[in-house]
Amino acid sequence: MIQNIFLAASSSADSLRLFDIKIINISDLSELVLRLALVIVLFFIMIHLIYSKNSNRKDYYFSFFAVGISVFLLCFLLNSVKLELGFALGLFAIFGIIRYRTDAIPIKEMTYMFIVIAVAVINALANKKVSYAELLLTNAIIVFGLWLLEKRLILRTEKEVNLTYEKIENIHVLNTEKLIEDLRNRTGINIHRFEFRDIDFLRDVAKLTVYYYENGNKKLNK
Repeated sequence: MIQNIFLAASSSADSLRLFDIKIINISDLSELVLRLALVIVLFFIMIHLIYSKNSNRKDYYFSFFAVGISVFLLCFLLNSVKLELGFALGLFAIFGIIRYRTDAIPIKEMTYMFIVIAVAVINALANKKVSYAELLLTNAIIVFGLWLLEKRLILRTEKEVNLTYEKIENIHVLNTEKLIEDLRNRTGINIHRFEFRDIDFLRDVAKLTVYYYENGNKKLNK
């Protein structure tokens, strides 16, 4: 009895139109809410529980969530255009050539941005030929892959710092080890390599870019 009343109410609600457009579509709205909730949970796991815990930074939270949710809603609402594959490839091409005009996005953050977009597109454009079991398995593989790469393979993130160095006598190929040791003692950073950006012998200064691993300073402090 209750089920019949619910079906009748849903049917009457679906029949309501404004300018020949349905005011509400119960089935489509339910699917949107369900998939959006799934995507938000996936983003939380990938961004907060995996990315943030291993990168120790939260400045990309806004970009990851905003871009991911926006792409999901865009793909889901335009799914009826029947341009699933071409539309998805177009999105990847657009975001692949985007370069923010402020600071360059590091490779790791750009990779996470690509994965966020991929998850949004997959969950938005998966049609009825793809079962929910297949969709959940795909999402689980992506999340597990990120966790495996971050935690089990212990991939080290290389950081860089720009410095101005005044001991010009160390700017010599024979004094490379001496230069690195001096930079380590001054900065307290376990530097493992460097690059010259500019050398000014008139002012006896050199501009360097030094590189170190994010979790590599513990050995230096011991």
